[in-house]
Amino acid sequence: MGTMKAEHEFFAVDGLPWQVDATAPTVLERVLSRGDDERTLTRVARWEPGTDTSAAGVIRHAYFEEVYILDGELLDLTLGTTFTSGHYASRPPGMPHGPYRTDTGATMLEIRWRTP
Repeated sequence: MGTMKAEHEFFAVDGLPWQVDATAPTVLERVLSRGDDERTLTRVARWEPGTDTSAAGVIRHAYFEEVYILDGELLDLTLGTTFTSGHYASRPPGMPHGPYRTDTGATMLEIRWRTP
């Protein structure tokens, strides 16, 4: 199968270190669970104040993604809309979104998975 995540009972997430996201130096992450073949990922992502993805343009990726904003705010520069704590997105592969900017910073729960 290859997409199994490790088994975890409840654990204190604040015990995990923040690590720099390899693709965005102003984004920190706490990886909660990852598939053994890198096809699935659950993480808490913290966008530092001032993070701006404008240079990348509209974002599209090859995986499903769910995002729930825990705190802070994100300005969607295409829509001209600010999303805050309690907002949720569900995106199939290829769905255009962003770019984004945050002046305050934002913390989000992200769940990603790829189909075989």
